[in-house]
Amino acid sequence: MSTVMKSRMEPRSADPPPVVQTAAMLWLTAVAFGAFETVLMVAQLLYEGTATVAGLLPQAGIRLAVFGAAVFLALRLRRGENWARLTLAVTLGIFGTLSLVIGPVQWLLAGGSIGAAVAGADAMQLIFAGSRIMHVVAVLGAVTLMFQPRANAYFKRPARPPAP
Repeated sequence: MSTVMKSRMEPRSADPPPVVQTAAMLWLTAVAFGAFETVLMVAQLLYEGTATVAGLLPQAGIRLAVFGAAVFLALRLRRGENWARLTLAVTLGIFGTLSLVIGPVQWLLAGGSIGAAVAGADAMQLIFAGSRIMHVVAVLGAVTLMFQPRANAYFKRPARPPAP
């Protein structure tokens, strides 16, 4: 029997390929950056006195739910569940990315200057901007890796039986 024919008959490995492992880690990294940005925003608003803890609780609750869902989906992605890949791609890959970049894009289109913004930024604004950039890079990297050929092959394999 030829080597090619033999390899096609063998069951596929249950371990995710490196592109899927890296995509899952990038999703978890994006969640970490999102949580960090939330802490910075809450601290800034409370420090300035423009918000109260009670006023921030609903937004914090929504963010916590999104972060929890993203972690859940990233772990399911790593296990090879295609529905998790598609859900991440649509909800956070498209809509989540839009929510992260729409404000800055609108600001730039209205005549904002990156150079002027950087020159006038304080440490908190620079840290937040750096975190936001890394957040977006992590999301875009994860989405890209989730649809690489090795990832596609992993998600097309037969489902694993549930663990005993």
